[in-house]
Amino acid sequence: MKKAFILTGGWDGHEPNLVSARFKRILEQHDYQVTVTDDTAPLADAEYLKSMDLIIPCRTMSKLEWTHEQNISRAVAAGTGLAGCHGGMCDAFRESVEWQFMTGGQWVSHPGGDGIRYTVNICRGANPITEGLDDFDVVSEHYYLHVDPAVEVLATTRFPVVNWYHAANKPVDMPVAWTKFWGLGRVFYCSLGHHDDVFDKSPNAEILMSRGMLWAGEGRAYARERGLTPDIYENTAKMF
Repeated sequence: MKKAFILTGGWDGHEPNLVSARFKRILEQHDYQVTVTDDTAPLADAEYLKSMDLIIPCRTMSKLEWTHEQNISRAVAAGTGLAGCHGGMCDAFRESVEWQFMTGGQWVSHPGGDGIRYTVNICRGANPITEGLDDFDVVSEHYYLHVDPAVEVLATTRFPVVNWYHAANKPVDMPVAWTKFWGLGRVFYCSLGHHDDVFDKSPNAEILMSRGMLWAGEGRAYARERGLTPDIYENTAKMF
């Protein structure tokens, strides 16, 4: 049985307990053993994190100790998947630059606040996470992010929708969902999920999130089957 660790907590406005409970239900339907906690103590146990198939952060605007950051980074590099949504992952630890490097982006603004209607445009191409999904509308916060150019973008949204300082620039297609790799680990992010009910009101959002989590959780098994080990990346890591 695969194992997942969900770190919940942080700002209550993102409904971390509800979102964590939803993700727990989804993963249990796929035979995951899921641990949910708001206690950061497990982050001090490097071997525990490495034993996980998947780590899901649902924690906004918190601080991450350097040793905890390194333990997560090395666990993911060794094959543990990392997946999350909205500010629970890409505004989880805004002071941690390695966290931002690993996750692939960082929230910087949501012009207009909550209640903005916008379209999520699925990127066409052969990807199991987006296969068969159509574009869909969302009414929620419209996330503007600073994004790693190395990510594989799965879905985008057009900015600007509301008139604000950023509107002086040309229109841009902002990534909504992406994948990337961190060593042997698979990373998935989706910017939707300001409130838990976004996934009910826009069912394709839950499908996208579910598939992304499952994809990230398969990285360790994929690496093991092919005899891949994280030491192929460690020479660079030793520089820091």
